[in-house]
Amino acid sequence: MSLGQSTSVSNGLAADAKSLNLLKLQAGQSSPQAIKETAKQFESLFMRELIKSMREATMKSGMLESPGSNLGTDLLDQQLAVQMSGKPGGLSDMIAAQLSRQMGVSSPDMKSTGGLSSASTSALQRASSLAAYGKQAVKPTTTQTGFVESHTQTAIRIEKETGIPASYMVGQAGHETGWGQHEIKLRGGKPSFNLFGIKADSSWKGKVAEVTTTEYVNGVAHKQVAKFRAYDSYDESFRDYARMISTSPRYAQAKEQTGSAFAFASGLQKAGYATDPHYAAKLSRAIETTQRLQARTQVVAQSI
Repeated sequence: MSLGQSTSVSNGLAADAKSLNLLKLQAGQSSPQAIKETAKQFESLFMRELIKSMREATMKSGMLESPGSNLGTDLLDQQLAVQMSGKPGGLSDMIAAQLSRQMGVSSPDMKSTGGLSSASTSALQRASSLAAYGKQAVKPTTTQTGFVESHTQTAIRIEKETGIPASYMVGQAGHETGWGQHEIKLRGGKPSFNLFGIKADSSWKGKVAEVTTTEYVNGVAHKQVAKFRAYDSYDESFRDYARMISTSPRYAQAKEQTGSAFAFASGLQKAGYATDPHYAAKLSRAIETTQRLQARTQVVAQSI
């Protein structure tokens, strides 16, 4: 392969099949230059996906969106990813060092002991920082902030009684109600105080709210009228939810997985808490948002 071929994607991003195949050929050359270029392209791909994820996670108004503007944004993201890649001490150095070791090519980025060099360590730290920035870039809304502040203390009391993390309960309440904007109402508009979307089955002897809800059957959304439990306060709603999760054999596995928000959410989905096929992913994101807000509130309180 000529030098011109080995650098044909150096100023772009390997985002199509042709360029990716060229990368495979470059990686097989076992030369330091080919390995370096391959590592840079892999870093570019990583950076592009990170930028794309951060952009998609932010709320969009839809007012200025069009196929043309979306294409322009994608091209801008691609250019930015290329510009951010291949820097000394960056992620590409770590990738190149790993490729060199696997292919038996001498690389200055690996110590004689086979460990990571300071440049590779720096790359790991940079990647970690970028991931943290990606989470912070999605700023909670004022609605989310107000909802979490309103219900955290009640959830903390219930956590002490049941062991279910307060952030899990507040996060789920936020997800179920659209952070308080879509709470279930009684006829006439009075609040039902049902924060968790718990339905009123034959065992329920209390008040009932009948509303139209979305249920998924074989992955397809359907609208239907359902009966939900109604309470006299949010405290009763939290307690009824915690009692159900703590005592029902149906949710026993989820109750044992409170060490991980995603594992807990997955346990609820597997137990049939909701019919939405993406419930676990949505709920875990809501819990993470709640945890960030609660952590921020705690820091502020400690600084006063």
